[in-house]
Amino acid sequence: MEYFEGFVKAANSIIWSNALIFLLLLTGIYFSVRMRFFQVRLIKDMFKTMLEGDKSAAGISSFQALAVSLSGRVGTGNIAGVATAIFIGGPGAVFWMWAVAFLGSGSAFVESALAQIYKRKEQGQYRGGPAFYIEKGFKNKKAGKIYATVFAVSTILACGLLLPGVQSNSIAAAVKSAFNVQHMYTGILLAVLLGLIIFGGIRSIAKVAEFVVPFMALAYIIVAVVIVAMNYDKVPGVLSLIFSSAFGARETFAGIIGAMITIGVKRGVYSNEAGQGTGPHPAAAAEVTHPAKQGLVQAFSVYIDTLFVCSATAFMILITGMYNVKGADGSLLVDGGVYHVQDGVKQVEGSAIYTQAAIDKAFSSGQQSFHEGYVGMGSYFVAVALFFFAFTTLMAYYYIAETNVTYITRNKAGSVPVFLLKIAIMAAVFFGCIRTATIAWDLGDMGVGIMAWLNVIAIIILQKPALLSLKDYEKQKKKGKDPVFDPVVLGIKNADFWEHEYVKK
Repeated sequence: MEYFEGFVKAANSIIWSNALIFLLLLTGIYFSVRMRFFQVRLIKDMFKTMLEGDKSAAGISSFQALAVSLSGRVGTGNIAGVATAIFIGGPGAVFWMWAVAFLGSGSAFVESALAQIYKRKEQGQYRGGPAFYIEKGFKNKKAGKIYATVFAVSTILACGLLLPGVQSNSIAAAVKSAFNVQHMYTGILLAVLLGLIIFGGIRSIAKVAEFVVPFMALAYIIVAVVIVAMNYDKVPGVLSLIFSSAFGARETFAGIIGAMITIGVKRGVYSNEAGQGTGPHPAAAAEVTHPAKQGLVQAFSVYIDTLFVCSATAFMILITGMYNVKGADGSLLVDGGVYHVQDGVKQVEGSAIYTQAAIDKAFSSGQQSFHEGYVGMGSYFVAVALFFFAFTTLMAYYYIAETNVTYITRNKAGSVPVFLLKIAIMAAVFFGCIRTATIAWDLGDMGVGIMAWLNVIAIIILQKPALLSLKDYEKQKKKGKDPVFDPVVLGIKNADFWEHEYVKK
């Protein structure tokens, strides 16, 4: 096991080198400039298109697609990931998460629009994603097929085996902290519940997601707003802390600015998934009249994930002072008091316990000790929130992995590979609960990094159809029309569904 953990860490040092960090940032900047910062210009359209369209026999509604993609984006990264980012990179890491979200929405638009353009209808259902648009979009068909297959296999491994452990491990840790339930029992419960839903397919996943995700996200944000309102006088100081430390202006954090940017970008990508290649899968399943509509919806989902939910976590932690920051040498630069004592030595906790402690402190009388296993409202609330956030993420992971299995098997939906995938992800969820948090996060980082490398390179190469779709959308909107996509008019080739099925309706 020690050798395996060493291999994973070595692999991550290569995958998550500065090259990927800069690639993600530069790609977001590039697309934002190319599309004239549509993130700001078309904010009204994002709201409008989010509520447009109805589900059909073949697809789900725009809102359901948003809910499914948010179920993938809003997970343990929003609670445990933000706390980890602050611990490693300081408060300034929050700024870099915001920056990645704003710029990453450009990447989210491009990948989601491409998924819609090159989606196909198989056995009565819409299917699409990076593997599909890589195969159809590349001029060299053989190279495109090979690249698409590599992405599909990588995604099956990442979403089917590597990433589920991060979500289930965080759920198990939070449930153990709040309710003292052993990890093994939580693992069994999660595996059974997930199995009951994923055997129902995308419609079952969409129905659960469209109900649970908005409700839980809103409840979580409301709690954060209440805490901020109770400590409104500290808000200016927290904002100043985030912005000043982000650029090393605060002497305390100046020595960790490199770690601050790296962890901010990494956790930002992990949380909002922009450019990673997961969002395009539910985007392709939406029933819309124009690919740009779903591109706008998915761009907005990045905002919801990071600017709303991640910010809620960050403000709760920072405004209550319940955080630690680790220096480059491993010593504590800031001791927010979230630790336990073992053999007379402070053992700093990680993960969701920071958020739990922040809520406990905000709603307590100030008499309880957060160092001695105190369990209050925060522990219960975060455990429940994390359960729903991470569980819906597990559903999204399954759908993404299944889509890529059907790509490889050419949609033999009732085939043995799909059944085996269901069993594999249920097993991954169970084992994720009982293995160490460190290896779970490291495996998750490796999965995210591999997908991000493959997908970002692909959308840079295939960007033209997505940019044309936005231009066409805006042109039709100026004429007062409800935009309808016609690939032939735009000179886009291989958009088979739109050319041979949708346009002829």
